[in-house]
Amino acid sequence: MALVTQEGASRRIRTKNWDVHYSEVGEGFPVVLVHGGGPGASGWSNYNPNIPALSKHYRVLAIDLPGWGQSQPVSYEQRDNSGVLAEFLEALGIKKAALVGNSMGGASVIRLAYERPELVSHLITMGSPSGVPGIFEAGGLTEGVKVLERAYFAPSLDTIRALTNVMTFDSSNVTDELIAERLQNTLAQKAHVDNWIAGHGKGPMVRLNQELIATIKAPTLLMHGRDDRVTHFTHAIRLAGMIRNSRALIVNRCGHWLQLEHAAEFNSNVHRFIQDNPVA
Repeated sequence: MALVTQEGASRRIRTKNWDVHYSEVGEGFPVVLVHGGGPGASGWSNYNPNIPALSKHYRVLAIDLPGWGQSQPVSYEQRDNSGVLAEFLEALGIKKAALVGNSMGGASVIRLAYERPELVSHLITMGSPSGVPGIFEAGGLTEGVKVLERAYFAPSLDTIRALTNVMTFDSSNVTDELIAERLQNTLAQKAHVDNWIAGHGKGPMVRLNQELIATIKAPTLLMHGRDDRVTHFTHAIRLAGMIRNSRALIVNRCGHWLQLEHAAEFNSNVHRFIQDNPVA
């Protein structure tokens, strides 16, 4: 297989309401990767160790949601991640896909799974919130969210380094290249940062309906780092209690970026889960 590069995978599409950038590699059943909401996040930056491995088996599409990466800017009031994902699939003529989401991306694919269940064959999350504060958030924002906010309000090598460190259990997984990439992504799209700051404090990045989460029928894999300092792993347990056809995988010595910190394990579990739950 040819070397997978960011430039070679880069694509852009105009959906009904959005100008969307994404990366695409591979052939076969579609797997859509949805990033988290931190500064400098994008489909490629959040999943570049996973895209080549998964593209050996699937058509992999790593989207930049509006407000991140190279997609269009969007205000807090305009943000509609699940609606974007539905339009994205429809614009590409994809009838059904496996949806994979980290953090905010996890909440986004959960919402898509109950709003447009016919589009979601498999639901896979890492570090996703459950839609309500857990017992470990009773005292306010988590350590990771506080560090994330500082990186948005004052992006620099120091604040981005602090962000990437708090996202992992083992900071040796954080390379200078990753820090530089995240900072470059953040500074390259000032409108994204300005819109995030303008929306700060107005509400969650993605609102989830507890009653509707319980209606999800897609086979669901809820992965979470035991040492996640952004979203406590008990959110995965809560979601597993709400979604009937689900299972939770808690990974020790792992932070918020499970797909990066334990890439081989993530790739293997995603592939096995899709294969073990064939599309009807």
